[in-house]
Amino acid sequence: MTDTIYAPATAAGRAAVAVVRLSGPGTRDAVRALTGAAPRARHASLRTLRGGDGREIDQALVLVFDGPASYTGEDAAEFHVHGGTAVVSAVVEALHGLGLRLAEPGEFTRRAFENGKLDLAQAEGVADLIDAETEAQRRQALEQLGGRLSDVQARWSEALLEALAMLEAAVDFADEEVPQDVAARARPVLERLVTELEGAAADAERGERVREGYRIALIGAPNAGKSTLLNALAGRDAAIVTATPGTTRDIIEAPMVLAGYKALLADTAGLRETGDEIEAEGVRRARAWAAAADLRLWLVDGSGEEVASVPMELRPGDVCLITKRDKPVGPAGAWAAGQAKRLGLSTAEITAKGPSDLAWIRSVLEERIVTALAGAESPTATRLRHQELLSEAADRLRHALAQDEHLELAAEDVRLAARALDRVTGRIDPELVLGRIFSTFCIGK
Repeated sequence: MTDTIYAPATAAGRAAVAVVRLSGPGTRDAVRALTGAAPRARHASLRTLRGGDGREIDQALVLVFDGPASYTGEDAAEFHVHGGTAVVSAVVEALHGLGLRLAEPGEFTRRAFENGKLDLAQAEGVADLIDAETEAQRRQALEQLGGRLSDVQARWSEALLEALAMLEAAVDFADEEVPQDVAARARPVLERLVTELEGAAADAERGERVREGYRIALIGAPNAGKSTLLNALAGRDAAIVTATPGTTRDIIEAPMVLAGYKALLADTAGLRETGDEIEAEGVRRARAWAAAADLRLWLVDGSGEEVASVPMELRPGDVCLITKRDKPVGPAGAWAAGQAKRLGLSTAEITAKGPSDLAWIRSVLEERIVTALAGAESPTATRLRHQELLSEAADRLRHALAQDEHLELAAEDVRLAARALDRVTGRIDPELVLGRIFSTFCIGK
């Protein structure tokens, strides 16, 4: 990197303090240009910032970090200024006037990666920590930033190197004085790795759901009380509630925090046959969202006279809520209870107007989300990218184990497995994923 970059590191808007960051070889020159003299490295100094015309911009706390002992591994600096929009704009304008370049999204962290301060998995942990909305997300992101996945990946790579050395010794030195069973010694190492990689890949789905949110779908016929329940649980009027069937035509998502985990509660279009093109599209989207959800709450109007069809998206373990228990019981309630028992669903009669009923529903949802996402420890892998690479490595090792008669092919499979693992942390061939990952960062990080 030959250019020097800058960017606000704090969110735009009125605040007590704002931070503007710099990184690159021209950092000290830029600090001197704005303050007159760069302070000693890693010591905060109160300085007056002045623009190119000599006019005072602000009184700022200035910190300078000499590379490689900085976040990016380069010379870097921070201006801690008053948080008014005009102040930040003036500092940015002054830096631009010095010929510095505004950083691209994630460029500070990308430079940290390219200078060996972070590996790719840790860089993803930085992004997750910035985006963390819940305690569970914070814990998971902090562990990844601390190198949990990187450390495990290093251990796997070391074991692969050991197995590869055994296989190559058997191939390249077959006529030399090497033990005849040297290739066989690699088998238990590879078998153990396959088991660990498969377990980590499966657990990555749990990590992804901690990051993205546990998905809960409210499904059922029109006017079953889905929108009312969504509003009651969300504590706000997220969905329109009317007596007219088919009011909800699209997916309405309400983010929630349940037991310290992020959850997405979705109100969906009422499931029924319809000739209305718009409502039919809403029903199609409702079915797709429900099928992909982690949990479905099937709402049935217990006072209804008409019996609807059972949603095909239901799975054993889902919950059937027979609503409007404050009204006279109709045939639909008894029918739904029978169908729920047949399908292995939990069943309860509720009214969204009852505080005790809402408290019970919330407790059920919290229990389900804790059961699904909590564990003895945080998952090693937390993204779909990790899961795909771990699965690829496990597949390669299974193929290697099947190559009893062709050790050179087994060795090549082990090399390919090692390459897949190295892509988790970006140790080789990182360009394929760098742009996509760092583009999700905010400016200034």
